[in-house]
Amino acid sequence: QLQLVESGGGLVHPGGSLRLSCTASGSTLNLYHIAWFQQAPGKEREGVAAITSSGVNTMYANSVRGRFAISRDYAKKTVYLEMNNLIPEDTGHYYCAASQRDLYGLGTGHYDFWGQGTQVTVSS
Repeated sequence: QLQLVESGGGLVHPGGSLRLSCTASGSTLNLYHIAWFQQAPGKEREGVAAITSSGVNTMYANSVRGRFAISRDYAKKTVYLEMNNLIPEDTGHYYCAASQRDLYGLGTGHYDFWGQGTQVTVSS
């Protein structure tokens, strides 16, 4: 059973940056398509970025394109979400998720395993 762990969240001023990390136990993360999701207060969980297991393809929500970058380090078995030029609307709990069914995208239904998330707060 794949277990995901997110880290790297925190409090940052508008315009600042954070890098989130997603690691796994129970299996290697390298085999899975991975996505990052944001759940803002009072809202549903929404996909912000996804990357295929090969790392060749990536996908972004319109709200973060050009500011966020998803990447993976196969040696470290880690997936990153680089978040730049943060705005208050980026505030939320961020989850990484893994798909074992060769599904890739920004919908929650594509993913089978979820971490507990890490909190990102953008505030002055």
